[in-house]
Amino acid sequence: MEEIQNQYINRELSWLQFNARVLQEAADETVPLIERLRFLGIFSNNLDEFFKVRYATVKRIALAGRKGKSALGGEVAKDLLEDITRIVIKQQAESQNILRYIEKQLEKKNIFIINETEVSESQKQFIVNYFVQKVSPALVTIILNDLAEFPLLKDSGAYLAVKMVMKKEKAPGRLKKMFSTAPNEIRYALIEIPKDIDRFVVLPKEGDKDYIIILDDLVRYCMHTIFNIFNYESLSAHMIKITRDAELDIDNDLSKSFIEKISSSVKGREISEPVRFVYDDKIDKDTLRFLKHKMGIKNTDSVIPGGRYHNRRDYMSFPSLGREDLLYDKVPPLPVEGLSLQGSVLERIAKKDYLLFAPYHTFSYVIRFLREAALDPKVKTIKITVYRLARASQVASSLINAVKNGKQVTVQIELQARFDEEANIEYAEQLQSEGVKLIFGVAGLKVHSKICMIEREEHDKIRRYGFISTGNFNESTAKIYTDYTLFTANQAILKEMNLVFDFFETNYKINKYKHLIVSPHYTGKVFSKLIDKEIASVRSGKPGYLKVKMNSLTNYKMIDKLYEASRAGVKIQMIVRGACCLVPGVEGMSENIEVISIVDKFLEHPRLFIFGNGGNPKVYISSADWMTRNIDNRVEVSCPVYDEEIKKELIDTFEIGWSDNVKARVISGKQDNAYRENNLPKVRSQFATYDYYVQKLK
Repeated sequence: MEEIQNQYINRELSWLQFNARVLQEAADETVPLIERLRFLGIFSNNLDEFFKVRYATVKRIALAGRKGKSALGGEVAKDLLEDITRIVIKQQAESQNILRYIEKQLEKKNIFIINETEVSESQKQFIVNYFVQKVSPALVTIILNDLAEFPLLKDSGAYLAVKMVMKKEKAPGRLKKMFSTAPNEIRYALIEIPKDIDRFVVLPKEGDKDYIIILDDLVRYCMHTIFNIFNYESLSAHMIKITRDAELDIDNDLSKSFIEKISSSVKGREISEPVRFVYDDKIDKDTLRFLKHKMGIKNTDSVIPGGRYHNRRDYMSFPSLGREDLLYDKVPPLPVEGLSLQGSVLERIAKKDYLLFAPYHTFSYVIRFLREAALDPKVKTIKITVYRLARASQVASSLINAVKNGKQVTVQIELQARFDEEANIEYAEQLQSEGVKLIFGVAGLKVHSKICMIEREEHDKIRRYGFISTGNFNESTAKIYTDYTLFTANQAILKEMNLVFDFFETNYKINKYKHLIVSPHYTGKVFSKLIDKEIASVRSGKPGYLKVKMNSLTNYKMIDKLYEASRAGVKIQMIVRGACCLVPGVEGMSENIEVISIVDKFLEHPRLFIFGNGGNPKVYISSADWMTRNIDNRVEVSCPVYDEEIKKELIDTFEIGWSDNVKARVISGKQDNAYRENNLPKVRSQFATYDYYVQKLK
């Protein structure tokens, strides 16, 4: 077969298209207004992380003088950096237009976001008092002109770049020597916007009107009090922000503990290389020139003109103002059919498996499982993997409670969970001080699996219970991330889960598994063999299909295997939320592959794999996407589902997602995020999934 050009979509460019889908939600007129602001915040937060990680990686390739074409899907690193910057500038401009439009719509709903020039007489005193009492003590202000070295700007910190045009005459009296000035002298300063003060300051209500001033503008309004010792003619301030490379540089000092090494490398991020400089496009050219020169901004850095406000990720926590009419309707999480929170959860699980699909179901079952295990005298051990915990984690407190009740508790905690390193270090130290046995994983591998197992003494024998999930054991994100958690007492599966925990401690021993699929040794091989079985089925004249749901698809070997299956006639349906390097629908390569992406109220997070298997489907839930890092560089666990009712439930929920024609976008080589359109009844899959579980309870 003649080689087809453009077999892969570049990962970085595909990811930017995912973020464009998030921006589509902010622009969607059917989404409640305050929720639209929050989608703008998600868009901005995503972009920050993208530059810290992915852009920084490409930049390192470019600076090393390598083209990186094989690793970058055929793109040359230097050209890719330029493409990214061009796309991001366009997206940033679009996001600003969306923000302006939303603000106008909010005004129609009597919500006004005012700036420092729009403060009314009745609001002045409140703002001045707020500044004096809360803001001023937290401000860091630096005069730049006479500094031998430019101050180190914090990663993703927001700064007001201040320009003071001084008066021509000398300062009077005792300040004469200190602040005498040359004609038209210009002084520059930086004001760091405090991170620990709410960005949106809610002002006293006036009648039926709500008013909000952004902290940056509140500082601008009171700025004269900061610089009143200077004899200036004019004062102006524009926002700037710098983003730094987030790669951890872990040292090899054998005298340091792993926690110390991670702590040290996290602190090292503060002085890591800058990869993006964003500035208010209304800033004076001479101010911008001064800043770029002093900061050593290079051509390989992404320099992006933006709007008046940066760190728009803060819109994720835009105040609700009690306006339920401008938010999504609150729907209560449902109970899992047949599994009560009142009685013994373990007793129920002993009889059959149960599936929790958060946030449609309440996450409380996970906490209940751990709480019961902590108190049950017959439970002897608890083992769990931890990747990201909630800020005030009931999971962590349950584990500590178990130790206090004499249980042996082993926690594999991933200290290198990106951007959660500091939180996990704190939890590690807390758990360790309470007597929890900690494991810090496997050298060279992140532990991303989501597994928990307990051992209980029953009739003089040890019986195991556990749960396995597609997402983190985090009660906060469980309200907004969709994820499957399987509760099981299947001893064959749990015996193999115990082997995974053994691997954490004896890394040199590679275990064999009949049920679980475990990275880094088996995931690619086993899933490839399962695809081969579908190919063989089609070649023998029988149907063959594959239905997949995941966050990202970027591994070229798995993509090539899917292309092979498509050419053989295997029907492949894929729901991929984020980056997708596969090009669907290309004749002779991928004509039997369809891919959609769903972006809606909740973040789609499950990994689900359904293989036709000659009419008796094989179904797996997993912590692993089909990305190289998940297949080769992490410990991941995919678990088969044997309970026929749960298999049907998983297939049903996949089909609901696949039928979405409201929030589903078609992934294609065009990369245009076109909404899926057909003449079928409208299905908004997240709402339909909730209804599906309501019906099951009836």
